[in-house]
Amino acid sequence: MTLSKRSIETLLDLVEIKLSCIQVFDRDDARELAALELARNELHAFSGAPKPSEVVAFEQAGGKNRRVRAAL
Repeated sequence: MTLSKRSIETLLDLVEIKLSCIQVFDRDDARELAALELARNELHAFSGAPKPSEVVAFEQAGGKNRRVRAAL
């Protein structure tokens, strides 16, 4: 069974929405987060779309570095 590009994009949107809402409190949440990230990567591979970029460290006003991940 194959999925249309539209279906893959819809699934990808749903996975990304859930990823943006998930809060990790325990191991089960961490496993779910890892499964969702894997699903997102697989859907990106199926769709042929580029993977989201990762935004790396930037300087804060207090002089501390902070890592931020964001899909661009």
